Parts: sequence; C-alpha cells; structure tokens
Amino acid sequence: MKVNRFAITVEVVPPAGPDAEPILSAMEAMRDLPIDAFSVATNPVARPRMSAMALCALLQQRTGTKSILHCTTRDHNRLALQGILWGAHALGIETVLAATGDFIALGERKSTTTVRDMDVFGLIRMAKEAKMHTGVVFDSRQDAGGLKQAVHRFEKKVDAGAQFVVTQPIYDKTDAEVLIESTRHIDIPIVMGILPLRTPHHADFLHLHVAGITVPKHLRERMKHAGDPVAEGVSNAGEMLAVAREYFAGACIMPPFDHYEVLFDILGNKKK
Repeated sequence: MKVNRFAITVEVVPPAGPDAEPILSAMEAMRDLPIDAFSVATNPVARPRMSAMALCALLQQRTGTKSILHCTTRDHNRLALQGILWGAHALGIETVLAATGDFIALGERKSTTTVRDMDVFGLIRMAKEAKMHTGVVFDSRQDAGGLKQAVHRFEKKVDAGAQFVVTQPIYDKTDAEVLIESTRHIDIPIVMGILPLRTPHHADFLHLHVAGITVPKHLRERMKHAGDPVAEGVSNAGEMLAVAREYFAGACIMPPFDHYEVLFDILGNKKK
C-alpha cells in the first residue's frame, strides 16, 4: 500500500475457523468509509486463526480495497516464510508487515512451539527481496529499555529495509509528540496505532498487562467516570485520529473484539 497522503488502515483479525463471510460482510459495509487498506493480523496473541494470506486475498476480491499481510517469524521457518511472500505477491498482495509475533503463553508451550529460525531483520530483507512494500512495528517494551531501546531497534529495522512503521496504540497527544521527536531523524512514514477502549477494565488491562502500551491516568479516570464508556473510548480514538493527522503519515485503527461498527463514528460517518 503506497499513498502520498494521510493513509487510514483498519486492523482485521481473521476468524477462528473456516467461515470468513461475517468479516467479509462487515468490511464490505465499510465501502463508503475513507479506508485505504485492511491490515490483517496473523494468529494474534498466539492463538490459531484463519490464514491471514487467505483473508487478505478474499478481502481484496470482495471489497476492492488493498490488504496488508502480517507475517511473523514465530510460526514459520525461512522456507515457509519465503513461500508465503512469493504466494502473497502472486495473489496481488503488495504490502507486508514484518513482525516477531506475540509470545506463546506459558501454559500453551507444551503443545505449541515457537519456530523463529529467522529474526525479524532477516524477514524484512526477505520481504524486500520478494518486491513487497515492507512495514514493521514500533514496539516500546518498558521491560526492554523503553523508548530509547525501541528507537534503536527501529533504526535497525530501517537499516534492514523497512519502508514504513506502525506504532503500538497511543492514547495521549504528549506521548505522540515524544515519539515523533524521538524518531525525527528516521525518514520513513510513521503510522499511529489507535485502539479504541471499551471499558474501564479494558483500559486498565492494556495499561498494566500489555507491554508497550500506556493508557494515561487521566484517560483511565475518564473511562471510570463515563456514563457510556464505549462512547468515551470512541471519543478518545477520534481525538487521537486528529493528533495522527497533525504529526503522522497515517493511522491504523484497531477495532477491539471485532467491534468494527465503531469505525463509523471514529471516521465521521454514521452507519446507514
């Protein structure tokens, strides 16, 4: 996905099974919204989902909107990754988001193994060689050196060939400004991640238990005192979209728990 203006993508989680029709119908209903591409996750939180490549192809066929394939080193060896990239290119999928992938939960490790015989930097190089437009994730893990380490890792991804980056969800203008200032020397498009909050518990969980995500105290308090927490979360997402337009090259909206209907409010249109 190559655009020379502010771009909006929507993260889509494939179904936990073979039936793609509900998601295809939901995305088809977004036809009139200003969405440049669907960004399709691959086995998020290390749980099995429909092939992200298959859903990318189905979405492009059904909606006419480009799809971005998430590709991780967690699930495949280098032979399989090469095959996925060539296959995606053959299916008309032009853009890939190269990532390490979520860690497998401790309790699942007896039945599920991690592959990772190639690191994310190797995957970036492989994707570029496969003539894919290649993006990466900006992941500021507080337990791994915080922002300084995240910027250093980002620099290495750019050196490997990354052409754009998507941040973890941002919930505060000040945090957005700090990130932009810290990465000003890196000359590739930066796309802001926007994950709408649903409930006070959702806000607390992301803040306390998801590495790299900070939900400011003032927003968590807003969620706790809101008469309609869902509307409050959508309102914050709209505020962050305005911030993204001011500082970033685009925004990736990540509707939580398959609540794609929130896009109509965030993007300024009501569902007809």
